Amino acid sequence: MKQSILLLIASLLTTHAFQTGITSSRSSSRATAAASSGPLFSAVAEEETAVKNDLLKRDRYVATNRFTVRQGRAAKFEKRWADRSSRLAELDGFKYFQLMRRVALDDEANSGIDPLASTNPFGNYVSFTIWNEKKDFNAWRGGEAFKEAHGGTSLFAFVTTMVKSAMVLTGAPKPAFYDGLLQQSTIPDQVPETVNGWRSVEADGVNLLPSEAFIACNQFFVPSSNAVAFENRWANRTSKLKECEGFISFSMLRRDIKAKGHGVSPMGEEEPTYVSTTVWKDRQAFENWKNGNAFKEAHAEKKGEEPKEQPPAPLWSKPPVPVFYESTLVISSPDGA
Repeated sequence: MKQSILLLIASLLTTHAFQTGITSSRSSSRATAAASSGPLFSAVAEEETAVKNDLLKRDRYVATNRFTVRQGRAAKFEKRWADRSSRLAELDGFKYFQLMRRVALDDEANSGIDPLASTNPFGNYVSFTIWNEKKDFNAWRGGEAFKEAHGGTSLFAFVTTMVKSAMVLTGAPKPAFYDGLLQQSTIPDQVPETVNGWRSVEADGVNLLPSEAFIACNQFFVPSSNAVAFENRWANRTSKLKECEGFISFSMLRRDIKAKGHGVSPMGEEEPTYVSTTVWKDRQAFENWKNGNAFKEAHAEKKGEEPKEQPPAPLWSKPPVPVFYESTLVISSPDGA
């Protein structure tokens, strides 16, 4: 046990120093730019630029961190989040935060993994932060507020944080960053109260924190060659989400594969390139939408279109994988996500 904890602490150390990662990645980028020349590089760069220019414009920037929490340690993990020091809600560009814990639907064929298991490589908890722009996220990650929230104000505080993490986690956290596309959100009737930029919530480390929202995600595995067509298909579909009772926000998340920093690993084929993410007031609101007319209209052909003899060809390399969460410690800007 001691050996595994020491190994985890070493792994966590490599994920913590984001600022060093930013600095080193900039140096590496300059070196790469100097070495990148010649007709082959130019051709590849031109092709990538052409595809990028046809992609949808980013509406938000979304930073996530995925955690695999040990069995029986979920309440302790949530308490650590509830008790942390953070000025998140006071920062420029901040829009929305939630700590998401994975849950299963009753239909096992449509529920993904066991939410209580600690064996999934991409975790059973996700911290999910929406920023207005990528530069807002970078300013937070490179500033004092990031250090305070991650126990980096002193060496002792940092090591203490790492030890506590090792006791509740299996493996190191796995950051993933996204461009938020086709953003929709409602203005909240009431913004959760914060104290100095963070929620003030009683957590005893024994019981899970109350659920404050329900999140339905669908993971899509789309090759880069189909990215433009995939985004256009979503942009052209009918959506009446804002008219649905209990709807909070929607984003089509496009993985930012060029994101840098310690702990950010190259994306493997087993990870989705796009994730549709819809936040509902509660699970009943999601069920009402799924069983209502708005869902049928969003998944039906548009009026005036000729009925297709065959459905359009899939744009993904394998079928989408749904996954569901409930969230706690929700923080929102006054105008929502």
